This record gives sequence, structure tokens and C-alpha cells, in this order.
Amino acid sequence: MEHRASSSLLLCLLLLSLFNVDNTVWAQQKFGINYGQIANNLPDPTRVAGLLQSMNVNKVKLYDADPKVLTAFANTGVEFIIAIGNENIQTMATSPGAARQWVSQHVQPFIPATRITCITVGNEVFGNNDMGMAANLVPAMQAVHDALVAAGLAGQVTVSSAHSAAVLASSFPPSSGAFQESFAPYIKPLLDFHSKTGSAFLFNAYPFFAYKGDPGSVSLPYVLFQPNAGVRDGGLVYDNMLYAQIDAVYAAMKVMGHTDIPVKISETGWPSKGDEDEVGASAQNAAAYNGNLMQRVAMGQGTPLKPNVPVDVFVFALFNENMKPGPASERNYGLFYPNGSPVYTINAGSPGGSSSGGAGSVGRTFDPYSSQNMFSAASRLRRLSLWTLLLVLPMLSALLW
Repeated sequence: MEHRASSSLLLCLLLLSLFNVDNTVWAQQKFGINYGQIANNLPDPTRVAGLLQSMNVNKVKLYDADPKVLTAFANTGVEFIIAIGNENIQTMATSPGAARQWVSQHVQPFIPATRITCITVGNEVFGNNDMGMAANLVPAMQAVHDALVAAGLAGQVTVSSAHSAAVLASSFPPSSGAFQESFAPYIKPLLDFHSKTGSAFLFNAYPFFAYKGDPGSVSLPYVLFQPNAGVRDGGLVYDNMLYAQIDAVYAAMKVMGHTDIPVKISETGWPSKGDEDEVGASAQNAAAYNGNLMQRVAMGQGTPLKPNVPVDVFVFALFNENMKPGPASERNYGLFYPNGSPVYTINAGSPGGSSSGGAGSVGRTFDPYSSQNMFSAASRLRRLSLWTLLLVLPMLSALLW
């Protein structure tokens, strides 16, 4: 009887150990990822779906509405932000039928199998000094929202637009945040739209640009979330630039009479490589920035101004994109190479962990040679655990009886 009891206990402990390991490795990530495709060597979207599932990343932002991607992620539970390009803003603003057609073609066929939760209309519209496009932005957003209402989807799909730091006239100190005066006639109705529809203000924030532009004055630890003395703004202390930028947007919205709109970081990241004059572009700094940021996101941390509102972040980007124009850094923001191998090692989910440049991945090691399915070490561990269980169970059953 004692022998049977000890064997039963052994079986229970084995099962618990296997499933505890599995649950730890497969912890849900709380950050999203930007999935850009300006490259000629990227894997098929079905492989990308496997990669992101192995990472347990459940939020993806696209720069279009690629049907291959949306189909590949069907029934995965991954939430998608899809996009309408700047070139379509005027058409959407002036022709409501165009917005209805776009929704019927790019949204309705994929819901509910693929979880589309937001549509961005344009990207960094206020950063190109095209006042005609700026004037058409909110009418285009309204037309898309009306199309979603007509389709019965407004309750599950919001409409927004992503903005660069160029939208701000002042961002330091954060409490002095203010929008550019020239954009004010367009930003006020934009904020009213967000307030009315319950959508978020999307902000593309890159502390890398600030450091690259003035490395002699901008503290590297301050932009990389590393220990530093911080910056005081009244009664608040900021120990990193990203959170200061977020609160500058909140301050700018308050000036325009809105305290009811959430701010989400639709893009942020750090390049692992750059041109000779791109100071700070390195794998070590990229690992530190993304790793430290992801750890804070995992903690559910808010900004000094909004400590109880967890920071919502989409990291840029999933892959290095070899066809992007501009300086070398533009082609080296990816967490992964196109073959699925990681660009550097970062610890994404253990607050207080370290980050370093080298061969590794987001919180775990991926097999760079598994081109067929790109399973992670976590996936292999799960399969190994199941095989171990199948092999050991018969032996334990014999002992029990």
C-alpha cells in the first residue's frame, strides 16, 4: 500500500513539474509587434504565425491589410491592427462609398476568424507638411468608422491614426507638452473623434532619434531604461525618455481639453546596426532598449503621470527589412532575421533580468535552422515533455498495480 502511494505521489509530481515548466515558458507576452514587409526575403505568413505563437505575442500591427497575413492568422486569437495608406486618405474622405467598399473587402471577410480590433487611417500624416492630407484625415477616419457602423462592426473595431513626434511643438519637460500650432485646426477634431468613438491616440516614439541627434547631451542610460538619476518635472521623476514622451502627449491633449483619451505606443524600437554616423545603433543597445522596455511592460507599469495605466506598446519590428530606403538603421530594426533566427538576445518577461547583444531571442532561444515551422525552444520543450509523459506513464502504471 505504501509502495502504491509513493508511486502515485511520484506520478503527480511528474505531471506537475511538466505542466509547470510548460506554463512558465508559455507565459503570455504583453507587448505587440509591428510586422512590416518591405523586403524580398521574408518567410511565408503561415510560418510567421507559428513564430509569433511560439513567442506568445498576441498583438500585431500591419501597415496594410494583406489578406495572406490575415488568413494565415485565422483562429490563432492574435489581435490585429490593419492600415489604410496615406495615398488613400483623400479618396476615403471624399467618397463614403470607398470606405464601405474597403471595409467589405478588407475587414468583413476575415472577421471573426481573425481578430481585427483597429484600423489606422494614414501614418504620420502631420509629419509631412501636407496640409491637404491633414485636412482630410478626420473626414477619412469618420467615413471608415461610419462604414464599420453600417457593417455592425463598430463595437469591435476602432479607427485611429499613428503620429510621429513631429506632431508635438514641445515635449520637454513632459508637463509642457503641446501640439504644433499649425496642426491645431486638425488635431482638435481628431481628439474629439477619439473621445466620441472611444479609440486611442497612437504615437510612434523613438528615443533613438534623440540620442542619435545629440549624443553629447542625451544620456544613454536615460534612453535605454538603465539606472540613472532621472529627470524631475514638478513632483514627478522620469527615469526614461519614452515615458516622458508619452506624458508629453497626455499634457498636449489636456491643453486641448481632453483627458479622456488613452495613448498607445504604436511604434518604438532601436536599430541593431546603422551607418557610421548613426551613433548608438548597435545590437547591444537594441537588446537593452527592447529588453528593458518589455520587462517594464510585463510588470504592468504606468508612466509617472498615469501610474495606474499600463503602457501599451507595439515594438518595431518583427524582421529586418532589406528593401527599406534611407540610412542603414532603417533596415535593421528587426528582432529577427528573415530566416527566423534572432538578431540578438533579450529577456522579455522577467523584470530585473539582463539584456545583452548576441545570438538568442525574445526571452528564449529560437532554432535558426527550422525553416519549415520555426518552432521555439519552448515548443520543443512542450513536445519533449509530452513524449516523456507517454514513455513514463506505462512504467508508473505497472508500479501502481
